[in-house]
Amino acid sequence: MSKPHVLLLGDITHAKAEWEALSDVATLSICDSGNREQFIKDLKGKYSDVVAVFRTFKSVGITGRIDAELIKEFPPTLKFVCHNGAGYDQIDVEPCSAAGIQISNCPSTVDDATADVNMMLILGALRNFNQAAVGLRRGEWNSTTPLANDPEGKLLGIVGMGGIGRAVKRRAEAFGMTVQYYNRRELSPELSAGAKYVSFDELLATSDVISLNLPLNANTRHTINKAAFDKMKDGVVIANTARGAVMDEAALVEALESGKVKSCGLDVFENEPTIHEGLLKNEKVMLLPHVGTLTYETQKKMEVQVIDNIRAAITSAKVNTLVPEQVAAGIF
Repeated sequence: MSKPHVLLLGDITHAKAEWEALSDVATLSICDSGNREQFIKDLKGKYSDVVAVFRTFKSVGITGRIDAELIKEFPPTLKFVCHNGAGYDQIDVEPCSAAGIQISNCPSTVDDATADVNMMLILGALRNFNQAAVGLRRGEWNSTTPLANDPEGKLLGIVGMGGIGRAVKRRAEAFGMTVQYYNRRELSPELSAGAKYVSFDELLATSDVISLNLPLNANTRHTINKAAFDKMKDGVVIANTARGAVMDEAALVEALESGKVKSCGLDVFENEPTIHEGLLKNEKVMLLPHVGTLTYETQKKMEVQVIDNIRAAITSAKVNTLVPEQVAAGIF
């Protein structure tokens, strides 16, 4: 019998040996389709027997979003989409589930690297580091930087206490911050580790700093909007390393200009790589180009985790890290 066909969408940079070792259980190929139209044609031809795909974040440039339209074109053999990333908003989970396709992502491996960036953005926004750095480059020596705030004693509200949110909590507490959180459901005492569970409105109204660590989906888009900003303390600080679209950027710009938001740190944006002009021009905003997981160690671990998911799919018919929606549905 021939081995199952596994297709790589995009490039593997750090785990080439592990990818090649997967050939002991699968026939491996690399997608060379130039665009979505050609990819759909190839699904009827040279990829018509694909069982699993290794999907990279940048492969959206080839396939477009994996949505209901594309899923209808998948061959009946394709049962596993293994995504290289914690966030998987480029994949429409519901039609995948309806088609019997398991989706895996890379939870936990990204937690520490992303939380490091998250904490740096919190500290930078509290301490006005971006304004200080910009002023220094203009030849100003502490003459225009506003007086900043210490993290110690501040109340941090974490929206989304998954693995990354909990890693942020541990770092924030080392700087003397107190942590509260909002989730769809309250965590166990072991996972919350002393953080107070509050309603979304209470978190908005009482937090000195708000950290966004929730996934992007149809229910979380623009979770932080004008109405949410209106409920926040005056002079609140915000950090976002989740996905840009969990926050309405136009509303954020307005809140910054009014002083409702004192400063913010952003690693993600609504329309990457395009950034709202009001954010680019505002020196109170720390901007990073989505570098949360851009370390050698984390990138290697993510690629290996995807490969491990594919191996599990082929050998046991179930991926290791099924996405939460499919776990909750209990369909696989």
